[in-house]
Amino acid sequence: MDRRSFLRTSALGGSAAAASTLAAPAYAQGNRTLTLVTTWGRGLAGVHDSAQYCADRITEMTDGQLTVDLKAAGELVGAFEVFDAVTAGQADMYHGVDYYFVNQHPAYQFFASLPFGMTAQELNNWYYHGDGMELHDELGQIFGLKSFLAGNTGPQSGGWFRSEINSPEDFNGLKFRMPGQGGEVLGKLGASVQNIPGGEVYQALSSGAIDGTEWIGPWADEKAGFQEITKIYYTAGFHEPGPGLSLALNREVWDSLSPAHQSAVQTTAAASNLWTLSMFMANNGAALQRLQSGGVQVREFSEEIWTAFGDAANEVFQQYMSDDIYKRTFDSYQASMRESAAWIQRSEGAFTAQRNRVIGV
Repeated sequence: MDRRSFLRTSALGGSAAAASTLAAPAYAQGNRTLTLVTTWGRGLAGVHDSAQYCADRITEMTDGQLTVDLKAAGELVGAFEVFDAVTAGQADMYHGVDYYFVNQHPAYQFFASLPFGMTAQELNNWYYHGDGMELHDELGQIFGLKSFLAGNTGPQSGGWFRSEINSPEDFNGLKFRMPGQGGEVLGKLGASVQNIPGGEVYQALSSGAIDGTEWIGPWADEKAGFQEITKIYYTAGFHEPGPGLSLALNREVWDSLSPAHQSAVQTTAAASNLWTLSMFMANNGAALQRLQSGGVQVREFSEEIWTAFGDAANEVFQQYMSDDIYKRTFDSYQASMRESAAWIQRSEGAFTAQRNRVIGV
């Protein structure tokens, strides 16, 4: 925590110094190539596509004045090394999911997905019309980053298991892949939690290095091939009800961009947020049908297990409440979620329940 306090003080001091400088900012001139590193293996369904969308749109919107060169995980740095590469200036930006970086600061969890947290729509409400974007920016300043939401996978599945989960005790000793605070929740239930990059999960599950895994949802999971290894699939999970993906730039690089180029980056990120969510949601239904036709057994966790997830999640949250940014973000996030959910449940929720009953969806 001492390092974070020092970085936070330095960031604020730098901002104050910049504010006192009256000279007009100098923007980099001429065509530039910006290196984009990702947490995704090349070709991973949906998430790599989201990163490529960002690279292509920024290049197009700036008429090639900014050419974004995408380096997938392992091509320049490893999946979990992209944060440090961008803060150090080894790369110019990253595309990834911010819960991979909770060891840098636990508040990064909120800009991916909190256990028992927001759906994609609720996250967008908070981010664009609440405190979310400002808090993301405040957190990024500590590490010299300028960050934006740039994708969403929609609700993620509970995961693939070699045997059914019939009680909370079945997690005890289970070797399971789940990153971020969702993984900490399973750890409270006795699981041996593994944080493995997406491109390595199939091999880990196939070899028996792990007993189960969550990944994303039916379409991406089918593409990854997990149904070739096990047929037991839990389709609703507590851990990521609407996880955001992020595009983050080295702040010096961001400050060197002209206002027009900054706008191109920010607009691309927002467009990718919608485009990526729609891609996953458009493909998941048909993929689930194919999985079931191939023998996959769809399961749901019992209420007893859901309650155990919730109790463990509350324990995890309390561990971080002494951190000022985490607590302020948690309070803002929860208040926004309650407000959004109250209306959505009474409008869209009530409508879809009746629609599905009446027309037989």
